[in-house]
Amino acid sequence: MIMKKLHTYSTFKNIIIFENDDFIIINKPQHISTLEDRNSPINVLNWARSYFNNAKVCHRLDKNTSGILVIAKNDTFYKYFSMLLETRSVTKIYHALVEGVQNIEELELNNPISTSPGRSKVDFQKGRPSMTLVSTIERYKLHSLLECMPLTGRMHQIRVHLSNYGLPIIGDQHYGGKDLFLSAIKTNYKLSKNKKENPLMGRLALHAAGIHFEIKNGGKMNLRAPYPKDLQAAIQQLKKNKR
Repeated sequence: MIMKKLHTYSTFKNIIIFENDDFIIINKPQHISTLEDRNSPINVLNWARSYFNNAKVCHRLDKNTSGILVIAKNDTFYKYFSMLLETRSVTKIYHALVEGVQNIEELELNNPISTSPGRSKVDFQKGRPSMTLVSTIERYKLHSLLECMPLTGRMHQIRVHLSNYGLPIIGDQHYGGKDLFLSAIKTNYKLSKNKKENPLMGRLALHAAGIHFEIKNGGKMNLRAPYPKDLQAAIQQLKKNKR
């Protein structure tokens, strides 16, 4: 039991990218739930509390989304960050690999979104106002790497907005995205006989890459989170096979 706690503590410590007396910012790995998950005992909240007893997660990332997540060490900061979110004073930057080649300088996706358990959709009758700003980082042969900034916080907002616009995120089968296979982007690709091809990424190609907000003492927090290995590898292959 002690060894398990030490392992959990060490695992959490290794994903911290910033820490002070009030909060911790981590680079969340993919395939890990933010809060308790009935399908797995492993989640960010448990990891955080093995490191700091009173830890509270300030917002959420989907299980298969990697990247920046803010965790409060005390109630004062938790309430302060909640207020920042409420007043839209936190800038979040996401990077998404999508199907389709797009050269977008700045696109405003603002269709209203309604939510039901586990799913969201564009809904012009019952949906709530929603806005995501999108621009292109890089274009490949059949795909694009986009930067997305949600100005509202609807569930699955980026995924829904991009899918509705015709740019589903790679691996997002929930909203029409397909897995990315090397055979689809590499010319003269040959798979060994009787061998099944695995996707380059076995998950949603979405990463919370950056965050910006003001700290109570007047300072500014502006952080970026490096890509995980699976996203790095997928981007490398797309770059190598642009033509």
